[in-house]
Amino acid sequence: MKALNEIVKNYPGKTRDNLIPLLQEIQNNQGYLSKESIVEVGKYLNLPTSKIFGVATFYNQFRFQPLGKFHIQVCRGTACHVLGSATVLQELEKHLHIKAGQTTRDGFFSIEVVACIGACGLAPVICVNGNFHAGVTATSIKEIIEKYKTQEA
Repeated sequence: MKALNEIVKNYPGKTRDNLIPLLQEIQNNQGYLSKESIVEVGKYLNLPTSKIFGVATFYNQFRFQPLGKFHIQVCRGTACHVLGSATVLQELEKHLHIKAGQTTRDGFFSIEVVACIGACGLAPVICVNGNFHAGVTATSIKEIIEKYKTQEA
């Protein structure tokens, strides 16, 4: 993992045009945008942190918390929606005690809502670290989570 000052040096122009690519590289390298990274970018580009945070929150590609060891993507595309992905998401949030966009305190699980995973024939579908789970139901969510908890133990 590169240090922030090494990443920032890749953008010698110190212009606003570098803001989004700089934030993207920081997130690609560190997994998320920390408060520290936003402050550093502000100092480097001579921009208020409020402006940087405003840009970063406008685009849903940016995260402000590290992902869990098991990152769960919940598809909310049309097929998944019609077949109950809202219930799947609610059950995940209830079972893990977090909301979409958050990570559990132990750092094991995080939830992300995605527009479409591209597996419509498997709907409703979730993806955990690249592993697809098809035809997910409120009941199977508990089994899936327990499988990953057991895997961690």
